Amino acid sequence: MRVGLIARDPGHPVLAAAAGALARRGCRMEHVGPDGAVGAGALADVYLLKARTPQALALARELERRGAVVVNSAAATGRCQDRVRMAELARGAGLPFAPTLAAGVLARLACPADPFVVKSRHSRRHDLVALVDGPDRLRELVGRWPAEEVVIQPYVRGNGWDQKLWVVDGQLFAARRRSELSPEGEESVAAEEWEPSAGQAALALRVGEVFGLQVYGVDLLDGAAEPVIVDVNAFPGIRGRPGAPEAVAGLALRVAGERAAGSR
Repeated sequence: MRVGLIARDPGHPVLAAAAGALARRGCRMEHVGPDGAVGAGALADVYLLKARTPQALALARELERRGAVVVNSAAATGRCQDRVRMAELARGAGLPFAPTLAAGVLARLACPADPFVVKSRHSRRHDLVALVDGPDRLRELVGRWPAEEVVIQPYVRGNGWDQKLWVVDGQLFAARRRSELSPEGEESVAAEEWEPSAGQAALALRVGEVFGLQVYGVDLLDGAAEPVIVDVNAFPGIRGRPGAPEAVAGLALRVAGERAAGSR
């Protein structure tokens, strides 16, 4: 079996470990540069779409047009790129997603009286996510990101922790770290063990159904009355979670097997 990997960094720890798990089962993972193209030869049995650039999405759509199976699909991945569309889809499906408003270019943003969170409208690596607690902080961010198109969300104080849930083919992984947006705490580089409640786990699985995702992450905060979703990420890194690489490899094997059975 051949697994195509559309990624900028095939050496990412989770991807490298997944490739090893596949190799032990007689399969191989082949790197496909997200800015390149796939030749006219035989397609891989399944493609894993880790990169989320416009070029990678265009490549995934072309592969799908040619009959390939891509995980996550180009359409599902695209639903997680525009944070305004993301919030509209989630809230339309009844998910408790934080209100998310398009705010235009950061340099033109007025500073509300209450603290708020500002994010890049288009989700990508190293994008803008910051708490604005006054005009000085906003001026600082404008100096670094003057032309950035942004969204704003209400600041949910929560419990001072960022709660991360990742799902791979229905298998749940979780961790938490001190929130960099919390005035009470400093950002923690290392994730800590954390066990989500049954309700939080069910919420994370529901996100996959709504967005059509098989590998994804959900960022949760504890709101006043219920958990609040503040972001959804297609095919995140899932670093340091035992069993995650094996789950990715298992997903590739399952999808490829179903494709082969359907073609008989």
